[in-house]
Amino acid sequence: MVELKSDERIDYLLNDQRRQIIQSPTVFAFSVDAVLLAHFTYLPIKRGRVLDLCTGNGVIPLFLTKRSQAEMVGVEIQERLYDMAVRNVQLNKLTDQIDMIHGDLREETRRFNQTFDVVTCNPPYFKTEEPNKRNQNEHLTIARHEVYCDLNDVLKACSRSVKSGGKVSMVHRPNRLSEIITIAKSYKLEVKRLKFVYPKRHKEANILLVEFAKDGQPDLKVEPPLYIHEENGDYTKEMTKILYGEEGSSAHG
Repeated sequence: MVELKSDERIDYLLNDQRRQIIQSPTVFAFSVDAVLLAHFTYLPIKRGRVLDLCTGNGVIPLFLTKRSQAEMVGVEIQERLYDMAVRNVQLNKLTDQIDMIHGDLREETRRFNQTFDVVTCNPPYFKTEEPNKRNQNEHLTIARHEVYCDLNDVLKACSRSVKSGGKVSMVHRPNRLSEIITIAKSYKLEVKRLKFVYPKRHKEANILLVEFAKDGQPDLKVEPPLYIHEENGDYTKEMTKILYGEEGSSAHG
C-alpha cells in the first residue's frame, strides 16, 4: 500500500473500480479537461510508445492504459506532483507500462533516444501577464500559468518528441487557437482534428481539443461540438458516456 500525505485522498478513476488515483485538493486534482483529452487521443492498441507532457499526478496515462498496452512515459516538473504520479503508477500496479520522469519538458525531451508514436499534453493555459487569473497556491499557479513553459516551449517539445507521421494531442483554450496553429506549423506540426467543447448550448466554447500530425499535409477535420451540461445543469448524454461509460467508446484508436 502506498503512503499518503496529510492532504491527500484516494479516489476511483471515475467509475473504474480497478483504477484508483491519489489526489489533493490543495496540490492537484484532475479536471474534466484531462478526461476529454484522454478520450480524444488517438492510440496504438497493442504496441507503441506514448509520451505525456505536463503529466501532473499521472492521470492521463492512467486513463490511456484502459485502452492501450503501449509503453507510456510521463514528464512533470513539480516534484510534489511527480511524487504523486509515481505513487499512482505503483498504486495501480502499472510500473511495467508507465515510467515517470521528474524534469523540465524543455530539457527532458532532448534526451530521449527514440521518438514516440503519440504525444499528449495538458499544458498551462494562461500567460503569466494575466495576474487576475493567478492562484495564490503555487502548485496550481505553475499548473495553470506559463511560469516554467509557454506555448512555444510545449509545441517545440511535442514536435521534438514525436516521430514523423506521429500524433500529438493537446487540450487548451479556444482563444489561443490562432497562436497554436501558427506556432505548431513552425515546428512541422499540422493541425488535423479540432473539437470545441461548450459548457452548455448557446454558450461560448471554453475548451479546445486539437490533434496534430508531425510532417502532415494540410487536411483539417472539425469534429461535431461537445456540450457538457444541459440547461438544467445535468451532464448531456454524450458527456455522461465519456465520464462514466466505457473509456474505449471513442471512435479513435
